[in-house]
Amino acid sequence: MPNQYLTAEQDRRLRRWEACNQGYFIFAFFALIVVLIFSSQLGLSSGDSWGPLGLLLAALVTPIIILQLHLACPACGVKIGWQAKLMAPDQCRHCGVFLRARQNHP
Repeated sequence: MPNQYLTAEQDRRLRRWEACNQGYFIFAFFALIVVLIFSSQLGLSSGDSWGPLGLLLAALVTPIIILQLHLACPACGVKIGWQAKLMAPDQCRHCGVFLRARQNHP
């Protein structure tokens, strides 16, 4: 089977997903740290209840899950899902296409 690569447009869309995913992850990471450190001062938690803090944590984590489950292979359309972490994997498990554009290779 010949090596298959993404077109330049498919590669651009995938890099845009990676940038969005990384940007939100960095934002959520720092927001979670701030919220957890200052949760008692902000009145979000007490010794007995995690009510507002739990909702805030869920609101910060849910977009990460949605972004992960949204990623699909640009070539075949099959969802990549958890195979990707912060970056797209090197190759689609379903169709075998390399998830990078061909860079002036013979």
